[in-house]
Amino acid sequence: MKILIVLTSHDRLGDTGEKTGFWLEEFAAPYYVLKDAGATITLASPQGGQPPVDPKSDLPENQTEATRRFHADAAAQAELARTQKLADVSAGGFDAAFFPGGHGPMWDLCDNADAIALIEHFVKAGKPVAAVCHAPIALVNVHGKNGEYLVKGRRVTGFTNTEEEAVGLTSVVPCLLEDRLKERGAVYGRAADWAPYIEVDGKLVTGQNPASSEPAAEALLKLLRAA
Repeated sequence: MKILIVLTSHDRLGDTGEKTGFWLEEFAAPYYVLKDAGATITLASPQGGQPPVDPKSDLPENQTEATRRFHADAAAQAELARTQKLADVSAGGFDAAFFPGGHGPMWDLCDNADAIALIEHFVKAGKPVAAVCHAPIALVNVHGKNGEYLVKGRRVTGFTNTEEEAVGLTSVVPCLLEDRLKERGAVYGRAADWAPYIEVDGKLVTGQNPASSEPAAEALLKLLRAA
């Protein structure tokens, strides 16, 4: 199993002057679920190199078993520091793709031509794609085999409007993910705020929030093993 994990390169939280990036748990949990299952993982980001970690995701109250394992894993840290540039990645070399969230993707993975082309390649090849929390924004401008938006008529989830409101960023993000998915015709599902929740529709896996990152990775693994 060869899996591509695509992270954000965006580190500015709108005009707030605060930093953002990817959410550490949403990278670390899937990374170890997939790695422990024997997968070969390649990391990529739009700009390549070290992707920005959302500082809030590294606060003590947001640490998990996976993030603590990452902090003790020098090899994984070195790997993260040298992500490949997305434009240089060939989709043909991978069996699946996973997109961790955090607020960063809302800015640099929505209209990213390289990410869109990559996902469309995976879809046409019948390979699984997973995205969690804010990362389903990477799906909203992707077209499926029929030329329609990929998410149209598909069961998906992602960070909810009420979760965005709870973190006080409704007016900061470029758009609300839940609204944008619905605008594209997605059949949007959700659980209570912060509860683990995933949707699996064919080869498309989406997770609602940080707590959904490990279940999403496990669902991706199940699809790969069934292939």
